[in-house]
Amino acid sequence: MKPTSEQSSVLVTGGSGFIGSNFIERLLASADAAVVVNFDNLSYAANCNTQDRFSYDPRYHFVYGDITDRPLLLASLRRHRITQVVHFAAESHVDRSIADSSVFIKTNLCGTYELLEAVRTYLAEGGGGSDFRFLHVSTDEVFGALKPHEPGFTEKSVYRPNSPYSATKAGSDHLVRAWQVTYGVPTVISNCSNNYGPFQHPEKFIPLLIKHCLLDKSIPIYGDGLQVRDWLYVDDHCSALQRVLESGRVGDTYNIGGNAEITNIELANILCEEMDLACSKPVGSHAKLITYVTDRLGHDRRYAINSTKIQSELNWKPQQSFRGGLKKTIKWYLANHQWLLDK
Repeated sequence: MKPTSEQSSVLVTGGSGFIGSNFIERLLASADAAVVVNFDNLSYAANCNTQDRFSYDPRYHFVYGDITDRPLLLASLRRHRITQVVHFAAESHVDRSIADSSVFIKTNLCGTYELLEAVRTYLAEGGGGSDFRFLHVSTDEVFGALKPHEPGFTEKSVYRPNSPYSATKAGSDHLVRAWQVTYGVPTVISNCSNNYGPFQHPEKFIPLLIKHCLLDKSIPIYGDGLQVRDWLYVDDHCSALQRVLESGRVGDTYNIGGNAEITNIELANILCEEMDLACSKPVGSHAKLITYVTDRLGHDRRYAINSTKIQSELNWKPQQSFRGGLKKTIKWYLANHQWLLDK
């Protein structure tokens, strides 16, 4: 946060989700935030133990509410005299967006609109202070797919979303940018690569694989398994977001990547090796569970992020190697296996 004598009051939307809860944990571990308000509707993907994790800290406040509820958003901004908004709240699972896109449109597009309008009213009333910031957390999927040898996405890459999920995230990016240019709302946008780490819902790839290993169930791999993703450890992502919040330029965009491109099938085999070691299984034991299934509709072949801008301008780079982060992630899920199995 900003290194000033006046501490920040931060509204975190979707703060009970995977990245949001890790971000709140990082905020509360420092002395920079006077108030941290978690605004969340506790959907299926929420970590319902978030309250237990943070209730010890008097700076933490929880507001149960939907991101489309503008009056409640505005009341929360006023009551806690918010000086920074970090907007995580979003539906994010591509498969669910293919099955039913309506909730993605409601949350990701309409929700972002309602939040922007609440913030605009709040600022017009004189709230927020001179250093107010609105950080919109987005995804590299808005840029579509890369060919095998194309360079990674930059902040100037053309938007080409290919799934209902990425289309709604692209739309929300455009809303945020428009509210900055048209109305002067001091926004910043970040676009990140695939996150992984503690508290991620097991519908996502890495915790799903860990869960299936624990249950001795088949591990589904879409298509030929050669889709490439750039993996970013969640705490590295959160440190980057803090840097963007404190030093990012209003109206600008910052790409955040982990410098860890790997195919899905390579990742699955590495994870199975690590699970064999962690669970004292014979070599190759978990890998026998790998099963190829029909590919996802419109499945993007490759994502990769070029993080040069945030590295050079804000002096940030990922600290965690992929293999090291994967070991930490597996260790956490094994220590919290009941949390994983209950999801």
